Amino acid sequence: MTEKIYNGILIFAEQKNNAIHRVSYELLGKGKELSGKIGCSLNAVILGPEEINAPELICRGADKVYHIADSTAFNKPDELIYAENIVSLIKSIKPEICLFGATTFGRSLAPRVAASLETGLTADCTDLKTDDDMKLIQIRPAFSENILAHIKSDTYPQMATVRYKEFEEAKRDSDRTGEIIKIQPVKMNNDLIEILEEISNDGINIQDAKVVVAAGVSVKSAEDLSMIKELAVLLGGEVGASRALVETGIISKDHQVGYSGNRVKPAVYIACGISGAPQHLAGMKEAGVIIAINNDPSAPIFNIADYSIIGDMYKIIPEIISAIRNNNLAI
Repeated sequence: MTEKIYNGILIFAEQKNNAIHRVSYELLGKGKELSGKIGCSLNAVILGPEEINAPELICRGADKVYHIADSTAFNKPDELIYAENIVSLIKSIKPEICLFGATTFGRSLAPRVAASLETGLTADCTDLKTDDDMKLIQIRPAFSENILAHIKSDTYPQMATVRYKEFEEAKRDSDRTGEIIKIQPVKMNNDLIEILEEISNDGINIQDAKVVVAAGVSVKSAEDLSMIKELAVLLGGEVGASRALVETGIISKDHQVGYSGNRVKPAVYIACGISGAPQHLAGMKEAGVIIAINNDPSAPIFNIADYSIIGDMYKIIPEIISAIRNNNLAI
């Protein structure tokens, strides 16, 4: 098949419990920019029950929404069921570009789709552009974000996953019109996998937090983490952690900030006992204000901090908590 038969941009709109993940709106925002340059349509695919809010994707910029509808098949994040249905759609409509959010689910789903289509995939992109031939240039960090790799696929569709919080969300226009196309699933069950239980993350939503108080390996025990949690609660924020702390088992991976964890852009990021390894900095360096607490004056975290506090966090954090409580301070 020649490349001329491929046309349009397709966004995968991820949903969970009928709520559309906000990375979908970010992809639509960037997709609108790309479709304007290429001169093609911008479409979305969503898999979920009949009542899911597919029209919201029209309001956010999609020209067509392909709604693969089933009341139960897509309740669980089963990549094999999702992949088979998405691959069937892609083979039918032949988009030239397919974009997925680099969420936990998207990072697992997109490679399966790409492998089935025998096409390339660039993971964890931070930007997308087009060249003079209107081919997609996929930009992603490499070597601990010391360089930016520019990648162009020779195969179609051109596929990429894009990090959450990288682009602005598409503005909502309730007057936009578009077409919602209902599609019957081609696969609704997977006999190879049985989901026994879905473990809750206790409402952790670190990527959307306005304040993140993050702890490093300097935290000696799970009990010591209580002061980090207390400070986060006082500031209306969430608890973050370095990979080293997660690997000790003191805190779950849901809290991990960094290249292999969550990428966050809070208004305020407080790094407590975090040295500032490149892997961690990659996930938080774009925070509005960075406050670093560390007893090592040569810690790399101080190179990007707006405010640096050199000292023992076991003494400094309780003092901060006391000051906030006594003076009714808040961020």
